[in-house]
Amino acid sequence: MPIIRFGTDGWNARLDEDFTGDNVRRVADAIGSVFADEFPHATIYVGYDTRAHAREMAELAAGALAGKGLVAKLSDVACPIPALGWAVANDDDACGGVMLSASHHSQDYEGIRIRMDDGSIAPAEFLRLVEGAVPAQPAPEMGDVEQADLMGPYLEALRDQVDTDVIRAAKLHVVVDPLYGAGSGHLAGLLRSMGCEVDEIHVADGSGGFHGMDPDATEPWLDGCEQAVASSSAVAGFALDGDGDRSAAIDENGIFLTPHRLEPLVMEHLVRDRGLDGRFVLTLSDSAMTRRLAASLGKEVQITPIGFRGIHDVMLKGDVICAMEEYGGMSIPSFLMERDGLLVTLLLVEMVAQSGKSLSELVLGLEAEIGKMEYARRDIRIDAGMIQAFRNMLPGINPPELAGMAPVYVSHADGLYLRFGDDSWVLLRPSRLDPVVRVYAEAPTAEQRDALMEDACELARSGGLI
Repeated sequence: MPIIRFGTDGWNARLDEDFTGDNVRRVADAIGSVFADEFPHATIYVGYDTRAHAREMAELAAGALAGKGLVAKLSDVACPIPALGWAVANDDDACGGVMLSASHHSQDYEGIRIRMDDGSIAPAEFLRLVEGAVPAQPAPEMGDVEQADLMGPYLEALRDQVDTDVIRAAKLHVVVDPLYGAGSGHLAGLLRSMGCEVDEIHVADGSGGFHGMDPDATEPWLDGCEQAVASSSAVAGFALDGDGDRSAAIDENGIFLTPHRLEPLVMEHLVRDRGLDGRFVLTLSDSAMTRRLAASLGKEVQITPIGFRGIHDVMLKGDVICAMEEYGGMSIPSFLMERDGLLVTLLLVEMVAQSGKSLSELVLGLEAEIGKMEYARRDIRIDAGMIQAFRNMLPGINPPELAGMAPVYVSHADGLYLRFGDDSWVLLRPSRLDPVVRVYAEAPTAEQRDALMEDACELARSGGLI
């Protein structure tokens, strides 16, 4: 049997290699053992996405969990991971959840993700316990599994988060693109029930495939949604990634709103339109536009290292309006202590309906207030020996300038972060597992951003020696 290794949010493997029924049972055995040690006879929910054999594998996982003495409740339909998290968080008898999903990865992969009792991702310590408990062979014990309606209560709870009367009165025409993922049918159906005219594209068809696309809510996989909006009377398009924890928006002209423009819109709506008070939580690589808007709103910002687990730990302290990460994932902790792409979409629909403005008009108004910034990320591959040397040297690298600019702030808390006087910044962050350096840059102009990006990439390639 292969050795099982967990990443930051679970285990992924190829469907034609290690993602087999026996390995799913081995992982579920370990998850069940760890949960049952602390919460014997507790309830555990199991969900699954739209990939090939997902339902079958979820049944095996649920049976293995039940074999450990837990009460295993299996979703009766494919569901987004926020629905699983919401079910867990709103059941006092639940200790956690298990999701059969590979999120935004290609159709060749499937995965197992774990949710804790508040619906949040599992911490690294918990994943290490599970990893260490994976048996060499699956246990023979398989228990009985209950069927559960996860989607009905979750969708009703989502409906209560927005003003359905305002949305219904606006009679909006939108495009919804679930990218063949677990959001298929669910988001579109909810919007239709609120009076929207919805064109749904790339709907899961039962084949388990994504028809040459990756279920990742970013370009180039959004081309179809952009074209559908531009060629119709739709006021906007909304896409979900494979497991529905992240969403993307397309304006009425068919233009993709990158996360660094989308997130401030949501922030503004939550404070100015809905009157919420508290802090915002951002990662180090979030846009300067989010920090500028928070200052304009008079709200405190807390910056965390990249990764949603650190964000979750801050949210536990309370007084958080919204937490965001650079890929567009957003959590409204008053609803769920995790990212929820369906809720973010509903908030954007509500914002358009209330304002009477298009998404492009809302973005232009925002940029007129806080200024425009251009954001980009690039992943560069480095020789395996060189990248380890770069990791070792990184805490001591302090370049006096980059792209002709002297930094006014330097941090080594999560890679190398340099910020300059005009709010432009650059971040170099080596992958913990792969010979890759992730380089992020943002500046007032695309030219300045690209100059920062080029110098930062050269810095990484040279091992920090320039």
